[in-house]
Amino acid sequence: MGMRSGNFVAFGAVLALLAACGGTGDFANDTDLQAERLQREGIALDPDRETIWDLFGNNEDPSVTVEVNSYLWQASLEILDFMPLEAADPFTGIIAFGYATPPGGNRAYRATVYVTDPALEARSLRVALQGRNGTAVSRATARQVEDAILTRARQLRVADGRL
Repeated sequence: MGMRSGNFVAFGAVLALLAACGGTGDFANDTDLQAERLQREGIALDPDRETIWDLFGNNEDPSVTVEVNSYLWQASLEILDFMPLEAADPFTGIIAFGYATPPGGNRAYRATVYVTDPALEARSLRVALQGRNGTAVSRATARQVEDAILTRARQLRVADGRL
């Protein structure tokens, strides 16, 4: 809801600037035409978009879609849900988690997940783990986390019915 009101505020500001430029006198018609043109050119956001997750939908404009795999994204959030989420940017495909101890573990880690491609493949996912005080984490441990994310992503895809 907050993102939608932010879109309306930005959209309203653009329309106010356009209205101040003058016109033919038919303000309502000029404003509608300008709004349509701004949306078509990608300058103004779609007012029907409510959340960032709407970007994962099948939009006709490829410059508006997010180029990460939504199953890998969701699986990463689910598998690492015991860690505090510090930052997530679907446009770059980076999810940063804070330090936490895994269930049944005795060592705290922090993780950064990189979803680099829209394909549901192992090459589309990278996980970087770091222990407290900058201690190194074995590649085998990071690979286990990647495997768990990939397995969950495949489960989500099967459950979605898009095979």
